[in-house]
Amino acid sequence: MAEHSEITPPESSNIGIEDENQPKMESLGKSPSSSDLKYLTWLVLLAQAFGLSAVVLVAVWMGHFQNGFSWQSNPDLEFNYHPLFMIIGMIFLYSDAILAYRVFRNDKKIYVKLLHTGMHVCALLFAAVGLKAVFDSHNLPAKPKPNLSTLHSWVGLIAVVLYGLQWLGGFFCFLFPKAGMATRIMMMPHHQFWGMAIFGFSVAAALMGITEKAILSISKPVSYFGKPPEGLVANFLGLMILGLATTVIYILSRPEYKRPPSPDEEHLQLQEN
Repeated sequence: MAEHSEITPPESSNIGIEDENQPKMESLGKSPSSSDLKYLTWLVLLAQAFGLSAVVLVAVWMGHFQNGFSWQSNPDLEFNYHPLFMIIGMIFLYSDAILAYRVFRNDKKIYVKLLHTGMHVCALLFAAVGLKAVFDSHNLPAKPKPNLSTLHSWVGLIAVVLYGLQWLGGFFCFLFPKAGMATRIMMMPHHQFWGMAIFGFSVAAALMGITEKAILSISKPVSYFGKPPEGLVANFLGLMILGLATTVIYILSRPEYKRPPSPDEEHLQLQEN
């Protein structure tokens, strides 16, 4: 799970215990203005535009330029599910799960937690099928190809394994059965850091994979370096992923966009980050 909850600090401590008779404080000591939230809305829409554009571009690339999709009966075409499903799962759904606490900032926390968790489950399922597709495409042909031979494959596999471990840690620590407060306080900075780090790994793996696939599949005399239409699709796909990652990181870096504590939350607040 990418990002979960942040301990709300009081003025003199890192552990926030609020006085019932005092007003609750936002992360910056003030409520965000309506203009702040207006910008948040536009930024989230921009992130969705980048993410959906990336999904459409990879589908066009694999479906139109790379001859479509098949399953184990045609391992070469089965490979085409790999970039599609990895970008849907490890880029688009992952980024949306990260943003859930910003978008649904005023909804009941347990519902946002369940949405956050469910989106990560969907991302993991897409990633699992995407990994099966690439391993099948290497192992099933008459002349098998070596697995895990490139930097792209190493970084990508590391990202998926860490993502699964991050999800398990977040589930058992913050959702069910939910660890004690001291453990959650200790784990929260690590959970937040690794959520963003794994997202960075996923973006890096995607960009390396796009370049690798483009160089290997767009062959002479229509070379990738001659900027044919297929090469332009691949390049714009990479730019959409970079745009999505930049927008998501910017949103997460703005303290005024953090979820405010709501009246029905515990006195020892867990403010969604």
